[in-house]
Amino acid sequence: MGISRDSRHKRSHTGAKRAQYRKKRKFELGRQAAGTKLGAKRIHEVRVRGGNKKYRAMRLEAGTYSWGSESISRATRIVSVVYNASNNELVRTNTLVKGAIVQIDATPFRQWYENRYAQVLGKKKRQAVDDESKPAEAEKPRSKRALAKCLARKSTVESAVDDQFVSGRLYAIVTSRPGQSGRCDGYILEGKELDFYLRKIRSKK
Repeated sequence: MGISRDSRHKRSHTGAKRAQYRKKRKFELGRQAAGTKLGAKRIHEVRVRGGNKKYRAMRLEAGTYSWGSESISRATRIVSVVYNASNNELVRTNTLVKGAIVQIDATPFRQWYENRYAQVLGKKKRQAVDDESKPAEAEKPRSKRALAKCLARKSTVESAVDDQFVSGRLYAIVTSRPGQSGRCDGYILEGKELDFYLRKIRSKK
């Protein structure tokens, strides 16, 4: 018996069993879940109703993630799955689904920030105290005019996000559907949402 998405086999709201007046139909079919895992990119093309195509990701290792407060997005590597509200088994097996909390590589975002603001992210606390009087300059040589332009830009990265840059990994949430679109994209967690998921992750350990 194939997977079916019809509701005719369900009981009515009063509990009555519905009469079977037809067999399963092609347009009611369902398919096996993709169960996308972390690994070298592997995507299957699936022909669907109307001759359209879905892209079933079997393995993925990277995606495009946006940093909302800075209004940028960068392609980056996915390191691991750390939390899933629906099932702990999906965390243990590193399964990528929509709504999963993952850790991503912070390098592309750190490089962009240092280039734009001429400030270093993820510094240790003791270094921050020493350099409080003057903003840290990025390694790249700059003209006085370019440096002044960078330092004139204002940016406040919250401490919870800044601390993650020390380890080189950022918490993010997956918003795309890897089994449907073949992509694993999302956004970096910030503010109250980050606090909420950090509490959840700590309570699981």
